[in-house]
Amino acid sequence: MLELDYPRDLVMIGAVFGMAAFVWAGWAQEQPPAGAVWRVVLAVLSVLGLALMALSIPLAIKNWGTPSAINPHTTGFVVYVIVFWVEVAVAVVLAIIATRVGRSDLIAPLIMLIVGIHFFALALVFHQPVLHLAGALITAIAIVAAFVPHEIAARSFWCGVLGAPVFLAIGAWCYVAGRAAFASA
Repeated sequence: MLELDYPRDLVMIGAVFGMAAFVWAGWAQEQPPAGAVWRVVLAVLSVLGLALMALSIPLAIKNWGTPSAINPHTTGFVVYVIVFWVEVAVAVVLAIIATRVGRSDLIAPLIMLIVGIHFFALALVFHQPVLHLAGALITAIAIVAAFVPHEIAARSFWCGVLGAPVFLAIGAWCYVAGRAAFASA
């Protein structure tokens, strides 16, 4: 599930997924269920995301000169960049449409859906099968969040409370594997 040929990429996945956990847990604070418990859970998820970033970023910087699977001279990379910008445009358009039709509650699940789909393209560029797993889980969470009743909590809450642990688990897995690969080199 993890390709160990490019430890720097694994450590960077840890950093980026730590940031994603922090961001999604933060967005989930929009309207969690009543009571302080969920705010504490979301704060813990945010802190864990920051911790994963704090561990990953220095190691990535220290090893920045090591090889990466990403190669800007390949067709895969060019396709990825095009797909990325199309995703950004689609996200903006969907957010505008959702707002105009009075369904701004769907913005978080729509963005999460695009993020999930985005990982399938990243998996090809980085040659990391684990990103297919991330894509499948995040896409599934987005779909669930779009359909849960929003009277209990905002849809962004469901995206964050379910998505942040996925980002943390996969990010930590990649960080630990990348760190171990650097240590054994």
